Amino acid sequence: MTAVDADVAVLGGGPGGYAAAFLAADLGKNVVMIDRDVNPGGVCLFRGCIPSKALLHAAEVIRNAAEAESFGVSFGKPVIDRHKLAAWKQGVVDDLTGGLGQLAKRRGIRYLRGSGKFTSSQTMAVTTADGVATVRYAHAILATGSSPAFPPTLGTSSPQIWSSTEALELREIPAALLVIGGGYIGLEMATVYAALGSQVTVIEATDWLLPGADRDLVRILAKTLKNHLHDIRLKTAVEELRENGNSSGNGIMATIRSGEHYTQEKFDAVLIATGRKPNSSNLGLETTGVTVDARGFVQVNAQRQTTDPNIYAIGDVVGQPMLAHKASHEGRVAAEAICGKATAFDPAAIPAVVFTSPELAWVGITEDEAKAKNVAIETAKFPWGASGRAKTLGGPDGLTKLILEPGTHRLLGCGIVGPGAGELIAEATLAIEMGANAHDLALTIHAHPTLAETLMEGAESLYGTATHIFKPRR
Repeated sequence: MTAVDADVAVLGGGPGGYAAAFLAADLGKNVVMIDRDVNPGGVCLFRGCIPSKALLHAAEVIRNAAEAESFGVSFGKPVIDRHKLAAWKQGVVDDLTGGLGQLAKRRGIRYLRGSGKFTSSQTMAVTTADGVATVRYAHAILATGSSPAFPPTLGTSSPQIWSSTEALELREIPAALLVIGGGYIGLEMATVYAALGSQVTVIEATDWLLPGADRDLVRILAKTLKNHLHDIRLKTAVEELRENGNSSGNGIMATIRSGEHYTQEKFDAVLIATGRKPNSSNLGLETTGVTVDARGFVQVNAQRQTTDPNIYAIGDVVGQPMLAHKASHEGRVAAEAICGKATAFDPAAIPAVVFTSPELAWVGITEDEAKAKNVAIETAKFPWGASGRAKTLGGPDGLTKLILEPGTHRLLGCGIVGPGAGELIAEATLAIEMGANAHDLALTIHAHPTLAETLMEGAESLYGTATHIFKPRR
């Protein structure tokens, strides 16, 4: 291979990268996409969002089967075929990523499987199995994503110390699993392995799970998690991890500190889920005009253009929130900007979903955030114990909370915890983007019986007119 010319070169084939490449091709550009995997998909499809949701579905089936005994349906103790489950999960991944590969071909996109490195503002060296190709482009889109961030004090050489990547491979179902980190990755993987039979302990350094979500919502999730996990410890840290046993490994000994108290505890495996870092190193960015901040994030403007006018950047590599749907939207903005369209990345709200059991989702400003920033808000809540649909689903502990602007009652944020929260949050996201207020939600007829009614009745509760709860009118 010698040289490849393109209007647009996209480095990274994740949800942001392939969304950008596909739209640029749809808008008439000659596009080349570079990624290490056999097909587009990136971490999300190969080693993140999709495989984790496949395993979480399996976990939910196991949990639903167990809970069915309470209403007279018994399936007996589940038998877990780990190899078959892993193969099914991989089949889902292969099907989706293979489909993306076909979509790239149908759009005429040239796909280079390899690693790319910038050599100037308009050239890139791509190392493939066939050699090194020089890619020349008018514009590039940097979409290299992020990687698990391991605390430097914790060793990672043992095969029993996992990142989310190893956890999703389902190499084993450890009898005792330690999860370090109470964020969404840690809790989702804790949910999976607990359902599969592991005794799971979650350790979180802060005083609450899921930093960023409102505590009243997290409290409902935590109550359920405590029934399924072996232990959840807050304000606790792991000081050291070391192998315990012979060269083949017989587990990990963890030194755990809570306040001034230290313990030594043995686990069969440890998952480190303490966050992610941007993939901006070793990309040759020093040969370009791209600016990278002290944390490794690439600096961009509203069009996702970097300080080098020929190069755009999107997704995890440009900053929080590190979410696939945010990257996809940024990718489309970058492609439109390159194609000369008037566009900007300026969302009113970006939803976040934790796919635990129950799910927890939020969008816009949270109540805790509003208090911290001294932003005046009103809240309206609808407890799912008053929802007929929630009762039939075994989810009466759920809650829908609306965050509203005083006076206008314009929706500023929303938080939902309960079955299907990740789907329900879309209505609130659209309402925020459209500038809807509580009256708009209350006057919109929702199908009955559905969980979506909790948004309508949550809005009605603001005025004391919700049918299924009594609250004195203002």
